[in-house]
Order: sequence, then structure tokens, then C-alpha cells
Amino acid sequence: MIFTFICKDKPGQLDVRLANRPAHVDYLMALDREGALKFAGPFLGEDGKPIGSLVAVEAQDRAGAEQIAAGDPYAKAGLFESVEILPWNWMFKAPEAK
Repeated sequence: MIFTFICKDKPGQLDVRLANRPAHVDYLMALDREGALKFAGPFLGEDGKPIGSLVAVEAQDRAGAEQIAAGDPYAKAGLFESVEILPWNWMFKAPEAK
């Protein structure tokens, strides 16, 4: 099942995001190599700077998705004000749909 992580950064934490970005990217690339990562990217503020993240992963269940979310270096660094984990059904334009 696909789960999405809707992550909102704590205000004024761009320095924390930038400092942890290399580890975050490495983490996502590892998930991609395992076949777990479906897509990911930052939410942007009006100034064009990141203010959060949207990540979609394949996980067996919610507990597995929570474990993946907790392992993200951004989460470990305390960047996020909130993380909402929701199951998601990729209905339109899914890569598997031909």
C-alpha cells in the first residue's frame, strides 16, 4: 500500500533543512533502491523556499510507513512541526498504468 507523508517544517528552520539535506537525499535514494519510494519533493513558500515535504512510499502497513517516516534525517533533526501519514490510492497517471 502507498502511504503519503505530509510534512510541515517548523517556522524559521531552513538552516536545519539545509544542514540535513544531504542525509535526507541519501535516505530517499536508499528507499528508491529498495523500491519503496514512489515520489518525493518539497512544498514551497511564497518566496520559493522549502517549507515542508511530500513523500510517498510503499509499505506493508501503517506501522511500516511510520517507521520509514521516523527514519528520515529531517524527522530525526526535529525539522518538522507536523507529519501526517495517510494511505493513498494512485488512481490517475500511475506509472504502472499503461
